[in-house]
Formats: sequence, structure tokens, C-alpha cells
Amino acid sequence: MPDLGATVFAAEAGGFDLLVFWVQILVLVTTAHLFGVVMRKVGLPSVVGALMAGLVLGPSVFGVVWESGFEWFLPTGSEQTAALDAVSWVGVALLLVVTGFETDLGLISKLGRPALLVTAGSLVVPLVAGIVVGMLMPSIFLGDEAERFTFTLFVALALSVSSLAVVAKILSELGLMRRDFGQITVAVGMANDVVGWIMLGVFAGLVTSGGVSVGQVLATLGGIVAFGVLALTVGQRLVNMLLRRVRRTGGNLAAALAVCMITMLGFGVVTEWLEVEAVLGAFVAGVVLHRSRFQHEEVIHHLEGLTGALFAPVFFATAGLKVDLRLLNDSEALLWALVLLVVAIVFKFAGAYGGARLAGRTHRAGLALGAGLNARGALEIVIAAVGLSLGVFSSTAFSVIVLVPVITSLFASATLRWVVNNWQGTPDEQARLGREKALSQNLVVRTSRLLLPSRGGPESIAAAQVLHFAWPVEAGATVFTTGDRDTEVDITPLRNVMYDRSLEHRRVRVDDPVRAIIDESRLGYGVIGLGALDYVDTQQVISPLVDGVLSESPIPVVVVRRARNLDRPLPGAFSRAVVPVTGSPVSRAAQEVAFNLSAQLGTELHLTHVNSGRGEPAALPSLFGRRMIPRSAPDVGEQVVQQAMAHADELGATSRSVVLEGSSPAELILDLVRDIEADLVVMGAHLRRVGDRPFLGHRVEQVLRDCDATVVVVLIPFDL
Repeated sequence: MPDLGATVFAAEAGGFDLLVFWVQILVLVTTAHLFGVVMRKVGLPSVVGALMAGLVLGPSVFGVVWESGFEWFLPTGSEQTAALDAVSWVGVALLLVVTGFETDLGLISKLGRPALLVTAGSLVVPLVAGIVVGMLMPSIFLGDEAERFTFTLFVALALSVSSLAVVAKILSELGLMRRDFGQITVAVGMANDVVGWIMLGVFAGLVTSGGVSVGQVLATLGGIVAFGVLALTVGQRLVNMLLRRVRRTGGNLAAALAVCMITMLGFGVVTEWLEVEAVLGAFVAGVVLHRSRFQHEEVIHHLEGLTGALFAPVFFATAGLKVDLRLLNDSEALLWALVLLVVAIVFKFAGAYGGARLAGRTHRAGLALGAGLNARGALEIVIAAVGLSLGVFSSTAFSVIVLVPVITSLFASATLRWVVNNWQGTPDEQARLGREKALSQNLVVRTSRLLLPSRGGPESIAAAQVLHFAWPVEAGATVFTTGDRDTEVDITPLRNVMYDRSLEHRRVRVDDPVRAIIDESRLGYGVIGLGALDYVDTQQVISPLVDGVLSESPIPVVVVRRARNLDRPLPGAFSRAVVPVTGSPVSRAAQEVAFNLSAQLGTELHLTHVNSGRGEPAALPSLFGRRMIPRSAPDVGEQVVQQAMAHADELGATSRSVVLEGSSPAELILDLVRDIEADLVVMGAHLRRVGDRPFLGHRVEQVLRDCDATVVVVLIPFDL
């Protein structure tokens, strides 16, 4: 296949003016953001504003209003154009890395049949329609060296493919990326890009050599498949190794970003070498980077910020710059431009909608897919540029083909927003989205990996039980064993407890288990789960190991102290739990654990707030001997409990409110545990160090010392 990049950006005579380049970037970024603000005010994504900014700054408007200024701003020299295009291509690569971060391969695999059928429909139907239109178009659109057959193929290709980058940007700005149809759209957009680049190479080969090698096409397809497999296996391991090393050296954000950039560039080089396009490699790089459990959690935010502020506006505005409406002053040209736009929109929509309905998707889902996949972009512009450079397209045809992605992307943005208005999706999808939203807002109960230090003892079984039922199944777990490798450690009970969760067992031989646990916790884990036996030494909070971890842990720790006098390794399913609540973040973290346990096990939660240092309020009849505050009383404690109950209801937990009065909160909590025969207490605290021991607060330490029930303490480092 020919080198498409060289074909599009073949060098011509001309110099490079650095001042012009910087002015171009400044004007494009500023104007794109200004237009983007206007578009957002009318309910459209900012990408529409960026495309419109390019259209205004191009030959159609700026070139007419101030011709000499336009010639200085956008000179015809190839070096000047290539520099701007280079920034644009970096922008689309970064945009696709971000898209890869937001792509869920597991969800896409569940939606495999709809994705396959929508891909087929969205490509075949507009391709056939494009062939018919290409055969009928007048000769003014054909280049000097064009044959009707090759011209028709180029037109059909330009009308049939979508742009993954534009589709992803629209979905992201409208907050639709995690919807079922959003993930299908991304998968179909990726397939469109792959098929489009391959077909472009084949068609360009037909023009340049008069034929195409089947073997070469098969080699390209095989290379793409091999790249995908190797990227998700060998590439994944290499990325994990690099990010793990970054974590071990302190989790430096700059180093993590460097790994992301190197991965993006490396994958891009491979796919460019395969003669597909570097941006496909960038997308796969984003998927691989996101799959790594060692990824720095701040990387995606910095990538999004940099891409959205600078590179993406340049990319989309540059696309608009290439449209020259002056070439459509002929009535015949204008008529056929409208025909191409109608065919591109209608048949792409029909193909995607038909594929969705064949796959059993709803009417609204089909409409959303038809609208979203109408977005076109970089690939169509490259198709037009290649067609022009090979003599397949005339200048008029080039302008019409370049106009198609601009108009269809505007159509996709507006139509998609209208289609999804007041559409929440299926009950299953709503439940998934609600769960994802709740997890994203949580402090500790998220999808990050769980670290469970254990030598197979009963205390770690209790910790495993709490972690398993409180954390989503998507969060994998690592059982981390320190000590002599020759010592037999049976983690079968832990595997049985965490039966449907991804679980690995790591064993290390070290002299300092505390240091080993702390070092391991820096490798992308979200929480440490520590099991503890009974209180044995008043000089320690819990035990030397637990105290040591609490003193140094950089991440949240969940300590599970087993109930006293248990005659079995695993506690029963908790029936009643006391959960002290305040308005603090640590209390919220404890509530996250308790609410998820209740939702899974049916545990009745007694959400308890203690008012201390107040006079006697008017009381309602007591519950279990405890004085209750009237629900109508304007009391801060009651408001805190009400908020906690509302959150519990959202997560499906069973809860009751208890507001107590007294000067000794710990004693009141212990009395309530005994009165209602609770078998679980869940509390939150900050990790602090006083002298040579951790300090969890007097209330928490007293409950740990004097409570016979299982006590779970969720501890948050002060710097989180």
C-alpha cells in the first residue's frame, strides 16, 4: 500500500515562518474556545464551536473578508501547513488516548452482537448508497486523471465511515460515554476507523498501480490483529512493569505521564508502520493504560485538561479551515453537495438504526446510534486530500467531501442531544450507571484493587468477608503473605469467601513485614484490609503489625477486629449493626462500607448520632431504653442522620435512625450495641500518630477495647 501520510503532505516549495505558526495556534485555540462557549450556551458540545471556528477562519469567511490577512495567516506553503497539521494530529492522538481510558472492554464484550451488527449496517448501507451517487455525479467533480470507477470508490468510502475522535468527543461532552449505546458507538467508531484506513490504502493502491495485492491487504489485516493481541498481552505487561516501577519510586505524576506519552507514541509508530494510522495505536494505548492497576489516578485528569484546553480545539478548528465554500458558487455543484450531505446522513443513520434493531436494541437506542455515528472527521479529510493529490477529485469535489464531516458532525451533536433528552435507558443500564456514579463519588469503596495481608488466620477471613461484601466485584484483590516461603499458607478459605472476585496470592520473604505491606500498598491499591484478633496489650492499639501499618499507610485502611468468643473461623452474616454518624469525611467513609454490607447481606443498620454537652430535649418514647430526639426538631444531629438514611436508601441498605444524648459517646454506643444485640459496629477515624503509636481517637479505641461484637474501623490518612 502507498504511504498515505507522504501522499497527503508531499513537500512543495515554500518556507516556514515561526511567527505565523504561533499566531495560527493562538487564533485557533482562542476562537475555538469562544465559539465553544457559545455552543454550550445553546446546549451543543464545544466541538461544534471548534468546527465552526475553523470554518469562519478559513477561506470561506476570513479569506473573503480580508484576503491579504488570510494569505498571511494561512499561507499555501506546505511546510507551514504541515506544522499546523502536525499539532492537529498530536491533538487527535491525545483525544483518542483519553477515549481509550473511558472505553470498557468488558462492557463492549457483553454488547458484542449489537456492536457487530451496527458496524455492518453503518458501513455497508452508506457504502452502497455512496457507490450509486458516485456513479451519477457530474464530471466537474472528477479530477483530471480520474476514472469513474476509482472516483466512485473514493466517494463511497468518504460517505460511509465515521470518526472515532469526533464521536468520542461528542459523547464525552454530553456525558454519554458510559451509556450502553455510547460504548457500542465507540466500538463501532473504532471499527469504522480501522476499515476506513484499510479501504483507503486499497483504493489508493488501485489508482497508483492500477491494481492491488490481495496478499498485501491480508498482511495488513493480520498485522492489525497481531498488534491488538500483542498490545493487550505483552504490551499490557510492559506498561504494568513501567507503571509499577513509577509507583515504587514514589508515584511521581510526571513519570506516570511520561509512560503514557511513550506508550501512545510507541503504539502509534507501530500502527503507522502497519499503514493504518497512528491514531488507532493511540486509542489502543489508552485502553491498555487504563487497564493497568498501577496507573496513577491523576493522569487521566491531566490528559483531559491538556487535550481539551489546547490540542483538541486545534484539531477540530483545523478541520474547518479546509472547507472552501467559494467553490460551490455553481448551482450544479451546490445541488450535488446537498445530495451528498443528505445521502451521507440518511443512509448512515438508516444503516446504524437497522443494525441496532436487528440486534434487539430499543427504538431510542437505534436513533442514538444513528445520530452519533453520523459524526465524521479526520479520516474523511484525509480521504479528500488523498483523492485530490492522486487526481481522483477535482478542487470542487475536495471542498464538498471536506464539508461533509463538518455538517454531519453538527447534525450528530444536535440530533444526539435531542434523542437522549429524558431517556434514561433500561432498568439494568440505570442501575449500572447509578452504581458507577456512586462509586465515583465514594472515598474508599471504589473499584481500585484491594490489598489483604494474610497468613491464612481467622482474623483475615473476617476481613476478607467485610471487603468482599462491601466492595464491588470489579475490584480485584491481592492476598499478600510475608514470611518464609517454605511455610505452608492455606488461603482456600479466603478464595471461598471472595469466590467471584479476581484474586491473586503474592508471597514475599522479608524481615520487616510492615515495610513490605507499605511498599506493596503504593502499587495502585485503593485500600488495605487488616484482620485483627482481640485486644491484648494496653500499650498497643491492636497489634504490632496492625499498629505499624496504621502508622505509615499512604492509603485508607479497613481494620476488622473479630467478635470475641467465636467458635468458628468465619463470622455469621451480620444481622444488626451500629454505625455512628457525623458530618465528617471519615464518617462518610464508614457509611460507604456499612451501606454496601447492608445492601448485600440485609444487615439492619442503626445510624447513630450522639449529641453531647446539651440540655435535655423533649423526648419521644424510648427505643431499647435510649432517649430519642423528635424528628421535627431543628437539630443538627438529626439532620446528619437523615442525610445518612437518604444515602442508605439510595444504595438499597436497611437503616433506622438513632440520636442519643450524653457526655460519653463511646459508652452510649456500647450500651446501644448491647441493648439491640448488634453483632457489628462500623466506625470511621483519621490515621494519626501520637508519640510512637497510632492514635485512632478516644471513642474508637474505647469501642475497640470494650465491644464484644465485630468492630470495623475505616481509617483515612490525613493527607487524602
